Amino acid sequence: MPPLNAALKAALEARSGLHDHLGLLHRREREAIAAFYAMRDFAPLYFLPPALRSWDPHSPARGAAPCGKPCPTRCGRRSAADDGLDIKGVPRLSSSATGEEIAATDLALTDAVVAYGRQASGVRVDPQLISRLIGEEPDVADPAVILALVATAGELAGDELQKFNPQQKGYTALREKLRELRHGHTAGLNDPENAAAVADFQKANGLPPSGLLTARTVAALSGGQASQSSRLEAEIIANMERWRWMPRDLGEERIDVNIPDYEAVVIQNGVVIHRTRVVVGKEATPTPIFSNTMKFLIVNPYWNVPPSILRKEMLPKAAGDPHYFSRLGYEVFTRGGHLVVRQPPGERNALGRIKFMFPNDFSVYMHDTPMRKLFASSKRAFSHGCVRVDNPFAFAVTVLGPGWSEQRVKKLIGGKERYVYLPKPLPVHLEYFTAYVDQSGELQLRADVYGYSRRVREALGFEGNS
Repeated sequence: MPPLNAALKAALEARSGLHDHLGLLHRREREAIAAFYAMRDFAPLYFLPPALRSWDPHSPARGAAPCGKPCPTRCGRRSAADDGLDIKGVPRLSSSATGEEIAATDLALTDAVVAYGRQASGVRVDPQLISRLIGEEPDVADPAVILALVATAGELAGDELQKFNPQQKGYTALREKLRELRHGHTAGLNDPENAAAVADFQKANGLPPSGLLTARTVAALSGGQASQSSRLEAEIIANMERWRWMPRDLGEERIDVNIPDYEAVVIQNGVVIHRTRVVVGKEATPTPIFSNTMKFLIVNPYWNVPPSILRKEMLPKAAGDPHYFSRLGYEVFTRGGHLVVRQPPGERNALGRIKFMFPNDFSVYMHDTPMRKLFASSKRAFSHGCVRVDNPFAFAVTVLGPGWSEQRVKKLIGGKERYVYLPKPLPVHLEYFTAYVDQSGELQLRADVYGYSRRVREALGFEGNS
């Protein structure tokens, strides 16, 4: 075995006994790295002496590994920090470095590559630890897959590794805003076009509605008293991290519901073709975060009262009023030994005249509502978890597509449930972004209505954000 291979084997064997202080996740990563080198007969992945140069994943001036190859974790001009990642630098080597020093640095580079791919694909924050109502699950890259890609991609290794980051426009736009903020280019953060949105946020949080992104405004968004730039940087990175939870293929035709923005959009060929205000879940009954597929809608829906509402709100009232359900027009019966209460179709129905179905584990959906006045509020978190849609018939026409009009949909109104299937099922994404870049390229900020952004910042280690 060549001396450098032997040095690498010895280095791997030496650290194989140092697992006691590592978590299970890091032990598995190290085991995968050891197996990868073993398959290569412990040949170094980066070093081909005598071309020995230092490498630092955070330095914009560094573009190559010590072997002279393009550095796989540099991703072109972008450093790992551009994607809000936390990748350790690699020690500098001298031209007289020993085989053991070269082996240690090759191994450190491999650790950095694996850390990059794993972090970029979402390993840092488990959504379930933020809330059990977050159903998104990041597809974290396997260390063996990351290393196999780097080993075979040659000079394109950096570009390929960067693809472990989300490629959606929403993510890349936030990454560009982070880069601008870190380089002092904050023009546009207080653009006049943002004034109304910023003023709404300020009003909702008891601040003077100046329309300017002041330090107090950013502090209200993030909590604490740190500087505006550091708070805003943390908020952008937290939102970039939540993009890592999302499906990498959102669909060119889809429905996006951004909960903190209280808005739903229908997208076709990557372009927004319809916008509507929505009412989302209260802080005590949050709307879940997940992705699914809308397949049909129901005109004249029954409302089957959820057990939690029945138990907490209705049964206590019925206990003191034996005619409570009949007086309000509810139907009461048993099914499989369980009490069922439902509200028949009609003007008073809690779901209004239409609901949009995308079957899911959380039993939530989008629907009409007789409580129209709530859409006039700037902060629209009033529901038990479902998403109420403003102007639902226009929304229905958009998702049903050609051949449908509001008049045609409204002709279905009556006393009987009518099912209408979409000609093509549409992906639905219930999202949670408190920072995003709008269609004009301006950064928009929204209040952290459920506290999820704060929890993500804390999980990422941003101090002073509690």
